[in-house]
Amino acid sequence: MFHYTVETDKSVDDAVEAVEKNLKEEKFGVLWKLDLPAKLQEKGVESYKKPYRILEVCNPVEAARVLEINELVGYFLPCKITIYENNGTTKIGLPRPTMMIEMIEDQDLKEIAKDIEDTLIKVLDKSK
Repeated sequence: MFHYTVETDKSVDDAVEAVEKNLKEEKFGVLWKLDLPAKLQEKGVESYKKPYRILEVCNPVEAARVLEINELVGYFLPCKITIYENNGTTKIGLPRPTMMIEMIEDQDLKEIAKDIEDTLIKVLDKSK
């Protein structure tokens, strides 16, 4: 699958807080946080109101490392984590870095992407 998603009994806001805390422990930071329904409403779209957050996250050391190998990796940066409500359940998910890096045929990048993916999955598992 292109994504990894976990479910939690936490609210979306509580899950965001847990993800941010656990990212920090793994030396990842949140570069940007989007409250999607609020932004849509700001733009005059009132039809989508379910809680949905998108976090853009980065480990600056790893970002610099992969960009040194191939600048096309910047098309995939920063990593995204989504936290949203679906049928009364909060979900925390991310697109798998290994799936995206497949588009660049470089074994060194694949190994780095796997390490990053493993770390982010650990964060999601710990955040539920």
